[in-house]
Amino acid sequence: MPRLAEDDPLAQSLSYVHDASSVDSAKQPRYESGQVCSNCALYTGGDGEEWGPCSIFPGKQVKASGWCSVYAPKA
Repeated sequence: MPRLAEDDPLAQSLSYVHDASSVDSAKQPRYESGQVCSNCALYTGGDGEEWGPCSIFPGKQVKASGWCSVYAPKA
């Protein structure tokens, strides 16, 4: 499965980045430190995997250390 590029139109519309530590919290007020794809309810990759599927980006893998504006904490 291909990896999601940061310049993908859907990725850009949802402010996706490969590295959550690079999120500008002034521009993304929903972001909180510690939020990453691997602990998001929408991420379906395995524990410890660097890349994995996300239900928001069908057919693409997101980086486990990434973030987007649809982030939802796992229950």
